[in-house]
Amino acid sequence: MRDSVADPAPEPQYNAVLKPHRSLPPKGFTVLMLLIAGASFCVSLFCVLHGAWPVTPFFGLDVGLVWLAFRLSYRQARQREELRLTEDSLTVDRIDIYGERRRWQFQPFWVRVRFEEQDEHTNRLLLTSHGRSLVVGSFLGPDERRGVAQGLSAALSRWRARLSAF
Repeated sequence: MRDSVADPAPEPQYNAVLKPHRSLPPKGFTVLMLLIAGASFCVSLFCVLHGAWPVTPFFGLDVGLVWLAFRLSYRQARQREELRLTEDSLTVDRIDIYGERRRWQFQPFWVRVRFEEQDEHTNRLLLTSHGRSLVVGSFLGPDERRGVAQGLSAALSRWRARLSAF
């Protein structure tokens, strides 16, 4: 009798993890907040020394609002999309800012990559199949979306070419 061994997961033919870009790393955020807080403290101290003490709470409020805006931006950066093309499916996993995962699976032979471009700064990447479509990479910049569309289209073309070779 032969031992049954589970087949390993198929190697992906295309694998991409799409994440929002944040130009300021966390260490830079700390330095920026220290600079803003220090400048705000100096200006508020100047105002207190010249008798304009009622404006000092607003300096603290400004620092708090800047901190809150950056924290919300970093929270949005936790979302991501994972595209994976294997022998039998194209899978899109979307992980939101809370870590919840949604999954879409497409049969690679039928899925089409639609790249809609209105101008050089406005575009949209869609995966369409059987009358349904899924927007992919909405948080990416136009050039990044264009690159994903080209890479995924090329991978699907290679997949279809190998299929037709049989």
